[in-house]
Amino acid sequence: MKKTAIILGASGLTGGLLLKKLLIDDRYDTIKLFSRSRIEGLSSKAQQFIGNLLDLEQFRKEFTADEVYCCIGTTAKKTPDKKRYKDIDYGIPVAAAKLAKENGIPTYLVVSAMGANKKSNVFYNRTKGEMEQDVVNQGIPHTSILRPSLIGGERDEQRTLEKIGLIVFKAIQPLFIGPLRKYRIINAESIAQAMLNLANTTSNTDVIITSNDIEQLAKRNLN
Repeated sequence: MKKTAIILGASGLTGGLLLKKLLIDDRYDTIKLFSRSRIEGLSSKAQQFIGNLLDLEQFRKEFTADEVYCCIGTTAKKTPDKKRYKDIDYGIPVAAAKLAKENGIPTYLVVSAMGANKKSNVFYNRTKGEMEQDVVNQGIPHTSILRPSLIGGERDEQRTLEKIGLIVFKAIQPLFIGPLRKYRIINAESIAQAMLNLANTTSNTDVIITSNDIEQLAKRNLN
């Protein structure tokens, strides 16, 4: 029987790449997108539910699937208000996990960030850490939390500081060896592929997955 997948954040870099992969994957016949605005030009395989993601409860009846992929995330630059930032980066993934648990969805994958730590003195790292903890607390059987380093890829929006950071990081990549490999830049393509591979294997038992392991997971051929 073919599967149904839910994507939150399909208009972003990683979510958009994941959407493309799911739309051409024969293991899936329905891809449900929950977002603020419609994505045009998609096949009939995609079902779009438009609304305020800060109130996911409105989609309770529609929030049914075999897997949930949460690629939601903002930045301090885009969302300088800390309450709003937490509503997005903590509130949406946790609300989605709660709905997944209540509706019996057995697989939940979420993109977090390197440095996530619920005890951190840094607000953004602490927010990610608290999100991870409350997602895990839902007890969804197959939960995967991906902690990528700096994400590379072509975005529609301009992020000047991030581009500068990528240039600097690329220059020093050869220095990141051994335990430091997890700090290497990781392409959004690899994150999307790793999520898809994780959802279709039972061999991985790690809940927290860092950048170097994401890269290895993306290279797996599960077909």
